[in-house]
Amino acid sequence: MTADATFWNNIADTYAAKPVDNPDAFERKIAITKALMKPSDVVLDIGCGTGSLALILAEHGAQLHGLDLSSEMVRIARRKAEAAGATNVTFHEGEFAEGIPFEDGSLDGLLAFSLLHLVEDRRDALARIHRLIKPGGYFVSSTVCLGDTWVPYAPILALMRWVGKAPMVKVLPRTALLQEMQDAGFEQIEQKEVGASSTTAFVVARKPR
Repeated sequence: MTADATFWNNIADTYAAKPVDNPDAFERKIAITKALMKPSDVVLDIGCGTGSLALILAEHGAQLHGLDLSSEMVRIARRKAEAAGATNVTFHEGEFAEGIPFEDGSLDGLLAFSLLHLVEDRRDALARIHRLIKPGGYFVSSTVCLGDTWVPYAPILALMRWVGKAPMVKVLPRTALLQEMQDAGFEQIEQKEVGASSTTAFVVARKPR
């Protein structure tokens, strides 16, 4: 088990009970995502946490999958899916790496909410995301871009991680994130204004047909 998996396992119950920080912005993100989906879609939510997003979107697609490295997060997500009677939602435990149970070009859409700033090798992750999505499919992400501020977040977050109060967090500017998406092969890369924090980049992109 990685150090970050242990961190998320330890806070899973607290995380599940915590309300959304900005519910209005979250609802706008949901609305934009729903508008992209078709009833026949197969969609994967990576870094799914306790499954809230996948469960909200379940009625708008054929199959919703969630993937998270935290066994405790996945346990809670599966419990929530069972309680909701969501028969088209499946949660998987594991890291977003080679060997996940999805073939290249098998997904209509892929979601990464509050995840890309937590990824060690973002370029590799974006390349894998691009491969998994069907031609013409969509990628929706919400990413914290702390590199756009004057605050010295890197040493602060490193200290917090050292004392077990934070996971690994990459400090990146949104310009770098958008360039990396383009380099991975995505097109129609659009930042959407949803009323989120100024450090949050909510982006919709497409894989070329």
